This record gives sequence, structure tokens and C-alpha cells, in this order.
Amino acid sequence: MRKPPTSTSRTPRLRAGLVAVAVAAVTGATLAGSPASASSGAARATDTTQFKGVNWADPRDNFADDLLQLSGLSTTDTYRQTYTKASRIIAAFRANLGANTVRLPINPYTVNGAYWKSYRGVIDAASDQGFKVIVSYWEGTGARKDGYIDDTATYWPMWNTVVKAYKNDERVYFEPMNEPHGYTDTEWADIAAKWLSTYAKVPRNRVFVSGAGYNDHVTTVCADPRLKGTYLSLHHYGFWKDYATYDQWVADLKVRIGDCANRTVADEFGAPMTTGLNYNVKTPDNNFVNYVQAVTDTFRELKMGSVYWPGLRTDDTYSVQTLTGTTARPWLATTNQSGADRLAWAWGRGKPVKG
Repeated sequence: MRKPPTSTSRTPRLRAGLVAVAVAAVTGATLAGSPASASSGAARATDTTQFKGVNWADPRDNFADDLLQLSGLSTTDTYRQTYTKASRIIAAFRANLGANTVRLPINPYTVNGAYWKSYRGVIDAASDQGFKVIVSYWEGTGARKDGYIDDTATYWPMWNTVVKAYKNDERVYFEPMNEPHGYTDTEWADIAAKWLSTYAKVPRNRVFVSGAGYNDHVTTVCADPRLKGTYLSLHHYGFWKDYATYDQWVADLKVRIGDCANRTVADEFGAPMTTGLNYNVKTPDNNFVNYVQAVTDTFRELKMGSVYWPGLRTDDTYSVQTLTGTTARPWLATTNQSGADRLAWAWGRGKPVKG
């Protein structure tokens, strides 16, 4: 998800959750208040640089009360059609960006019915091409878009199906929930711990535990010993501030990570890619240029993996790729080469920003 809910009609529990996030956003002490040493829950790897990826999204931002339809695909496609189209799009992510990871949404509507057979074509196509695949649960939209699991009676059967299908595929990773902002930090950690105990046979280094709130800080989940051995997912966006300097963006990002960088993957971050900004040149008066340069430098410095939002989403100004080709034979084009260059830099390739 790129933008927080803006509705003024919120439940008391949601309002409390948003207040907690707001407090955390302005007080570094709140974010880093719980000690969270890297050794308290380190994953097997000493860093997360193996994840170099993008999100592939539904035009609706993945919040849906029906079947998810990723940009360029159709819910009427067969498994073979889905697999063929997805294979081309995954190949384009690699060819255009050098990506090796894709993050995909799921929900109960997509998994618990007949469409699951076709939707699996996306996951299979990515895995067959050697991509790492992060599968993440998205809540619904409208009144359901409140930061809570929509319906536990359909949530757990969904995960039963997904885990059964992919528990033996080492390229597939499981993220129990995207942006669980309705819950307190403790409540969310309890749910993540329950997921791990429910699927105890899933290796912990194939699970991404979202940071609390809007995935906006990982310090509390990092400190929880019940979540030891998992990866942690962080979200970080430039629109969170009207303006910040390069150094302020670096500081903002680092306080949200604490000393947990060796477990953390930024599996959402993004900025405008279709508005003509040049991210390869220092432009101190531009908030988004400062942001992109700061976070990509920091990911590289901290040896953190990162998954850009979005790699592909129709009609999203943040999308670093756009559809080309035909409906049956899609391909992708890069919307902003300087943005792609900053991704390459974060992933350990390319050149630093010019002076």
C-alpha cells in the first residue's frame, strides 16, 4: 500500500492505532524505545542483500473485496495464459531492472476459490525463473480497510492453502499481513507469533514479519524473541514529509530500523517516476530527490534488501515500469531511467549520485 487511509470515518481502535503511528513518526525515541539487538532474532544470513525486487500490483493498490487482478493480467485467464503472461513480465523485471525478487498480493477471494488455480501461474512463473517470491496478505477496501485481518474464518484457510502449495518451494516467502496498522505493536506481534506456531514446519527464514503500524518500524518485532529467525519488512515513503533534507531522510529511515538491518528488507518504498524527476543529480530543494537518494544509499550502506513500490501498477505515477507489447504478449518499458539507476545502486550495482 502506498498511501495511508484518509477516511474520517474510523473505528476507535483504528483511531488509536493511527495515533500510535503518528507519535512513532515524530519521536525517534518511540520507535527505538525497545532494545532490539541484531543478535536477538537474527536470520541465518548476515544481511538481506539477496532481495533485489519490485512489487507487482493490482491497479486498485491490492485492496480488494474480490479477486486480485495484477496489472497486465485478467481474472478470466487460464493457468496457462496467466503463466505465459507472467513469465514475460517477470523476465522484463530482470531485463530492465536487474531484479530477482517480486512481491505479490493474496486475499481470501483469490485463494479460497476456483481462481487460485489460475493465480498460481504468477507465483509458479516467477519461481521457475529463479525469482524469490514474497506472498503477502492484503486486507479489503472500504469499511474493511482498517488495518485488521478482515475475517479470521477465511484468513487461516487462505494461508493453509498457500502454505500447503508452496512450503517446499524454497523461493517462496510468506508475509502474514501487509501494514497491520489497526493493531498495537504487542497485538501484532502476538498474531505474527501465532502464524509461526500454526505453520511451525515453515522455515523461519522464509517468513517476513511486517513492522508494526504501516510496516513503518521494525524495532518492536525485532526485539520479540518469539519472532526470532524471521525476516522483517519495512515500508518507507517520501510523501510522509512535505520536505526533508538528504540527511534528515537518512536519520528518519535509520531510527525505524534500529540495529535490525541484518534482518530487514524494505519491501515497499517509492517516489514519482513519471513526472520527469532526475534522481541521478543532487537537487537539495526537492524532497523526493532527497528521499530516493537517501534511502537507496542507506540500503546499500546497511546491506539491506529492497523491493520497490511498484515495479508495475497501471496508472500509478510511482510505477518504474509500464506495460508495452500486446495483451497476450506483454512486455515492459522503464518509466524513469534515473529511478532505475538508483534501484541498481541500492542493489549493489551502478554509480553513485553526481555532485
